[in-house]
Amino acid sequence: MNTPGFTGADLDRADNLRQDAKKIAALAAHPNARLLNLAGLDPVLDDTGAMTWSPLPLGETNLIFLGLRGAIPHFAPIVPVQPGQRAWSVFAILNRMTPADAAIWGAARSLLEWHGRHAFCANCGAPSEVFRAGWGRRCAVCAAEHFPRVDPVVIMLAEHDGRVFLARQAQYPQGRFSALAGFVEPGESVEEAVARELMEEAAIEASDVRYVASQPWPFPGQLMIACMAQAASDRIVLDTTELEEGFWATRGDVAAALAGEAGARFLAPPPFAIAHFLLSHWIGG
Repeated sequence: MNTPGFTGADLDRADNLRQDAKKIAALAAHPNARLLNLAGLDPVLDDTGAMTWSPLPLGETNLIFLGLRGAIPHFAPIVPVQPGQRAWSVFAILNRMTPADAAIWGAARSLLEWHGRHAFCANCGAPSEVFRAGWGRRCAVCAAEHFPRVDPVVIMLAEHDGRVFLARQAQYPQGRFSALAGFVEPGESVEEAVARELMEEAAIEASDVRYVASQPWPFPGQLMIACMAQAASDRIVLDTTELEEGFWATRGDVAAALAGEAGARFLAPPPFAIAHFLLSHWIGG
């Protein structure tokens, strides 16, 4: 994979149209308007692995305007979200999807999760209503406006003497190891967050933090910020409340895992995860 997963959507988001309710209504009435097919929150694929769309029923208003492909408007339905709904069911589906389809669905899923958590105004507690073509909610009482949020998360590889540190959490599939990650806290830069997370989770003293790439992660709505950092030594002390196991991986270890070799030391993150991209970036030098 040459780019991080959930990037590369081929729709024009047409943000300039979202505020105009009449124009959005006209787009919804377009004879070729398309509605994303969902099974719960998961995309419905055809036999080729392509994401499927249906004609948009006339009069349907509970919608998110995803954007335009040429002159054709594309929408997603605002569906109920169950509290604590897990994402694991979709991971096998994602391996069949094109990057562009995954990016479109990822944006829709993040918005649906956000709508599910914001039915009431955070300012006064009254019910809120969808507006701005599904990209916002407005309080019916105090008129406060609320917009989808994205939480920044750093994900990083600490490097020392030609090796990178990988770890696993208990909920990972058996054998899987990945890069460390954590939320950026208020009043903290990306570089500071990388250094803090490495110290907190593995007692790794890090410096020379370098940005690599970013990725929207729709579970439920993070921006993953991938970085490399230089470790002062290979000493580690795991925070066992966060991590189950960790080790320093060589380039050979990583290359074998990314290639899916039977004798690989660990199971690599899935291709749509930015940890996979970050490991590939490191292998490429």
